[in-house]
Amino acid sequence: MSSQTLYRKLVDSHTVSIIDAEHVLLYADLHIMNEYTSPQAFAGLREKGLRVRRPRQQMGVVDHVIPSKPVPVPARTIEIVDAAKQAANFTRNCVEQGIHLFDIHDPMQGIEHVVAPEIGLIRPGMVVLCGDSHTTTYGAMGALGFGIGTSEVEHVLATQTLVYRVAKDMRIVVDGALPPGTTSKDLVLHIIAKIGAQGARGYAVEYAGEAIAGLSAEARMTLCNMTVEAGARAALIAPDRTTLDYVASKVRDLDAKTLDAACNAWSKLRSDDDAHFDIEHRFDAARVAPYVTWGTSPDQAVPVDGRIPEASEGAGLDAATLHKALDYIGLAAGAPIEGTPIDRVFIGSCTNARIEDLRAVAQVVRGRKVAPTVRAMVVPGSGMVRDQAEREGIAQTLIDAGFEWRQPGCSMCLAMNDDVLAPGERCASTTNRNFEGRQGRDSKTHLMSPAMAAAAALAGRIVDIRKELAHG
Repeated sequence: MSSQTLYRKLVDSHTVSIIDAEHVLLYADLHIMNEYTSPQAFAGLREKGLRVRRPRQQMGVVDHVIPSKPVPVPARTIEIVDAAKQAANFTRNCVEQGIHLFDIHDPMQGIEHVVAPEIGLIRPGMVVLCGDSHTTTYGAMGALGFGIGTSEVEHVLATQTLVYRVAKDMRIVVDGALPPGTTSKDLVLHIIAKIGAQGARGYAVEYAGEAIAGLSAEARMTLCNMTVEAGARAALIAPDRTTLDYVASKVRDLDAKTLDAACNAWSKLRSDDDAHFDIEHRFDAARVAPYVTWGTSPDQAVPVDGRIPEASEGAGLDAATLHKALDYIGLAAGAPIEGTPIDRVFIGSCTNARIEDLRAVAQVVRGRKVAPTVRAMVVPGSGMVRDQAEREGIAQTLIDAGFEWRQPGCSMCLAMNDDVLAPGERCASTTNRNFEGRQGRDSKTHLMSPAMAAAAALAGRIVDIRKELAHG
């Protein structure tokens, strides 16, 4: 057998049959659903008189439309009529088909890409599908995860398989170590800014290098989560001790002997030394600064101490694209991004709402106050994250600083719920997308790390977290 990349090994091990030179029938170990992208799929099954083939390999979570108001879990309600219908329909479908659902009254409810890893469902070597593009998150644990469309959701429910077009292989090597004040969020924004929003289109990206090895499991999830913003079909990191320790701490259904054998097998999941990658990029972690987006695409980003580019300075950025983005965002080419006033701060989403993220925020704001001109909210990624933050005193630190401490959900990441920016409001956000209207009509979004967003909340403007850390 010729040498293979980790990606091709995962595809081959899950191939039921080869369809043609580009397509295979791929088996899915786990399929995750939300209330937003599944209704038509269930309706399609019903019209065909079919049932879900393997309900125990499905998981449902209500997360996109659920409000994050800080009320007790049993009292949570969805007041938007259409959203409430979506959630009720999803609940009915899951109950009828015997699918486990984390609904609005489940204390473990949260964002699907936060809940699944923390309850031990994501393991190295798996293929995981979901009707959500940020399913790439699971590559952090050596699992092949990617988003699928509604018609594909129906096919997976009916067959537990997917007609899949095989991607090309890309490797991104990050040498060295990230400097103080920078995080995996800054690293992925740096990479996307360099290769572009379509720079990985058609590729499965494998990350490697010293900097990647030095990241925690949760930081790797942030990295893989946002790789889709460069157009990637998937993102992967070969399992190592960090991976195995994380997964072993979450798995509850394997005895010690079985888990030990599984870890031994998982540790061998990696690309062969002489495996061929169609393209390779290399980055120096020491050159990564805290990043902030200035426009309306995740690749429109600069170091916080940089300036918004002129059209001639942006790789592949033409004048029309630049002017359109700046007209919407209300900033000027050549201006510094640092010092830009903000109205709102949102800390949450499947990118940055894990306990590690909230610890970073608490470290920045402890003993200080949110600026009087800013409304700041923290939405934990799950009920488990929320409970842990309360046990550790993080929640009280945030409340004392003036943050709203809310219930889990996707919340303002995509504004399909009660959490919406008012027209014209400018937000420092830990989310993954900054498209026009993403957080509300005419809203203006600047993506950044949790620590950077926390510092912006205190200052009322975008600031360089490295200066904050230097002043203690």
